[in-house]
Amino acid sequence: MKKETASLSGLKREISELTVLYEVSKAINTCVKLEDVMNAIMSLLHEKMGMERGTLTLLDVKTKELIIEIAHGLEQNEKARGRYRIGEGITGKVVAAGEPIVVPNVGNEPLFLNRTQARDISRGNISFICVPIKLDGKTIGALSVDRLFEANISLEEDVRLLTIISSMVAQAVRTHQLHEKEKEKLENENTRLRQELKKKFNPSNIIGQSKRMQDVYSSIELVSQTPATVMIRGESGTGKELVAHAIHYNSDRSDKPFIKISCAALPETLLESELFGYDKGAFTGATATKIGRFEMANGGTLFLDEIGDIPQSTQVKLLRVLQEKEFERLGGTSTIRVNIRIITATNKNLEDEVAAKRFREDLYYRLNVIPIFIPPLRERKEDIPLLVQHFLGVANRENKKNVRYISDGAMNYLVNYAWLGNVRELENAVERAVVLCKTDTVSPDLFPIPGVKQSPSAELRPVAIKSGGVKEPPNDHSLDDSVERLERDLIERAMQETAGNQRKAAKKLGITERILGYKIKKYSFKHLVKTKKSDSV
Repeated sequence: MKKETASLSGLKREISELTVLYEVSKAINTCVKLEDVMNAIMSLLHEKMGMERGTLTLLDVKTKELIIEIAHGLEQNEKARGRYRIGEGITGKVVAAGEPIVVPNVGNEPLFLNRTQARDISRGNISFICVPIKLDGKTIGALSVDRLFEANISLEEDVRLLTIISSMVAQAVRTHQLHEKEKEKLENENTRLRQELKKKFNPSNIIGQSKRMQDVYSSIELVSQTPATVMIRGESGTGKELVAHAIHYNSDRSDKPFIKISCAALPETLLESELFGYDKGAFTGATATKIGRFEMANGGTLFLDEIGDIPQSTQVKLLRVLQEKEFERLGGTSTIRVNIRIITATNKNLEDEVAAKRFREDLYYRLNVIPIFIPPLRERKEDIPLLVQHFLGVANRENKKNVRYISDGAMNYLVNYAWLGNVRELENAVERAVVLCKTDTVSPDLFPIPGVKQSPSAELRPVAIKSGGVKEPPNDHSLDDSVERLERDLIERAMQETAGNQRKAAKKLGITERILGYKIKKYSFKHLVKTKKSDSV
């Protein structure tokens, strides 16, 4: 009878073990996170095998310390206390030796530290089983459980089962470690790229030294330190997006997302779904939930380019987000709250749009909190030589060319052109000239731009510029000399065209009368200035 009972008990044990191993294998194959895998395994050991406080302890390769990664039935503070050095306590000795250890009665074992303080070892009825977890021949941690001590339980069988499970867990740990390593790599790469973006979009890297651009830099510096809504105004091609980037990457949100969208590039229905997202089943074809730009930008900055083209129906929803900081996805019912900074840009006269009832007045005032005006290139011509220098270096690198010089005639041509497409048009013109140039010097004929022709007296005196954008003195004239000659020519021409009216000439050149007066004195142009008597006529 006893033999039959033992046989039945053994069969029952074998079925339980097979069931546990099957479920463990299933958990490892279906769960993605190590925590989910181990919680499933610990629950199985508890429910099927009567094992308590299943614990996964892993070796931290940096600190050489054993730390409880996951534990079943332990509080967070108890887990935090479970830290061991290799060779310390039962767990430390298992990892050091790479062999399992069984403690039949933890109350009688001085090596059992009970560091988590989760057990009442004075009761003397708790057994402790700990087996190593090995990966590629190295012990990387330990798997342990508690057992209520009973005479009819074979601890050796428990060790055998836990050893099999530990080998399966090792593969889950490998996957976890690879995932963590990849995650750390991506986080480091993300940090590096954000630092590069912050450096790239520093205001000091925006090309231009004119007074108008100095005002723009001051505005960027001031608004970057606040969460205020900014509206960037300016013609197409002036660099509004560059300014928006500079504001974001010099603010305290620089490590958060910078999300941009062009309000003119999408039709009304698509624009709303892009901004607010939609829930699954919101409309035909919505087979999955889509996250909108507002959610993507949470914590960071949302840049709405061409805001003047936003449809009126979307204007109402945008106004609500600005006022309440919340919205619903299309087809959704749950309200989503966001913390974002709004930066907008437009090349339209929004005041005219408001007057014509095409743009909501209340939205206009919500967006136009801090306006920044980007001057057109024709109003800061003194920046053109610097921009040409920069774009020449960029075009050389991108097109594998070695064009080193810009002739005086070509530079005069560029400075006197209207540039209705602004900086973007200038960049394209310089790149085209570099591609078509067959020598090391760019001449005026490489700029087939309708507009002002070069002065007949302009000499083809080359201005040297290194491909990296660094000035280099050519023959007998440096870039500074050429810029100074160009400045003299522009001032002289402006004074002649305004009949010596210093106020009109300063306005034409885009500088103050004070600066013009200084330049007139510097270049001895006093004979070109109208007298006060003739001024009043």
